[in-house]
Amino acid sequence: MQVAVLGMGRMGRAVAGRLLEGGHRVVVWNRSPSRATALVERGATEAGGIARAVSGADLVLTSLANDDAVRETALGAHGIVRSIAGALYVDASTVSPSLAGELDAAFERFAALPVLGAPQAVSEGTATYLAGGRPEVLDALLPVLSSLGGSLRRFERPQLAAAAKLTVNLVLLAGIVTLAEAVAVGRAGGLDDEQLVDLIGASPMMAPGMRNRLRAVVEGTGERWWTTVLAAKDAGLAASLGDSGGAHLRLAPLVSDLYREAARRGLEEEDMASVARLYRAP
Repeated sequence: MQVAVLGMGRMGRAVAGRLLEGGHRVVVWNRSPSRATALVERGATEAGGIARAVSGADLVLTSLANDDAVRETALGAHGIVRSIAGALYVDASTVSPSLAGELDAAFERFAALPVLGAPQAVSEGTATYLAGGRPEVLDALLPVLSSLGGSLRRFERPQLAAAAKLTVNLVLLAGIVTLAEAVAVGRAGGLDDEQLVDLIGASPMMAPGMRNRLRAVVEGTGERWWTTVLAAKDAGLAASLGDSGGAHLRLAPLVSDLYREAARRGLEEEDMASVARLYRAP
C-alpha cells in the first residue's frame, strides 16, 4: 500500500518506520520540514505539502499533537479532506471523542487508531492499537495493522477508541504524579534515591508501565517520551470528557494543572516524569 504519514513527532516517525519495514510505500509530511531525514534515507518520500503527501495514497494517517492540529490538517482550507479522494483516513493522535466524531462525519472512510505504548513499542511491534470505526473500514486497515504488529482492540465507533485512549492515559498520568509524591514522602523520611528505586520497584503495587518510569521520576530526567505539555493536554481532555458525562472529576483537573505547572517552569519539552521536579526543594 502507499501510505501517507502526516506528523513527524516521535510517534509519527515510529509508525512510518514500521510501515517501511513492512514493505509499504511511505510518503511523509510535517508542518516543519526536515524532521524525516532518517526516514527518507530508509526509502520514504518527503512531500512539500499536504496535497502532495495525500496524492496517490491508499491510506492517510495523522499523528499530531492535539485537536487543533488534527482539525487544521484534516479539515482546514488546505487539509486532507480537500485531496483525499476515496482513500482511507486514519487518525492515530490522542484527541477528544467529539473531534473523532467530527472526522467520522467529514470523511467517507475514517478510523480512529490511538496507540497505547511508547514510540519504542511501536518500533518494536509491541504496541496496542485502539481501532474505532465501521467494520468494513477496520477490515481495510488490516494490511497496515499487520505491518505494525502488536495487539489490537476494536471499537464500533471512532469516539469509543478516543475515549478508551483517554481512559488508559489518565491511569498513567495520575500514577506518575502519585509516584512523584511517594518519592517526595520517602525523601522526607530520610530514604535515599537508590533505596526508593529498590523499595518502590519491588512493590506489588507497581504496574509495568509505572515501573518503566520509576527511575526517571526519581532522577527527574529521562528519555523524552511524552512531554509535560502533552500530559497536561491529555489529562485535560479526560477531565472534560468525565465532566460531559456528569462525573465531575476531581483528580484529572489537578493532574492536568500539575503538568501544566511543570511546563510553565521551563519543562515544556521534557518528559512527563519531570513533573517530579515540582517536589524537589529549591
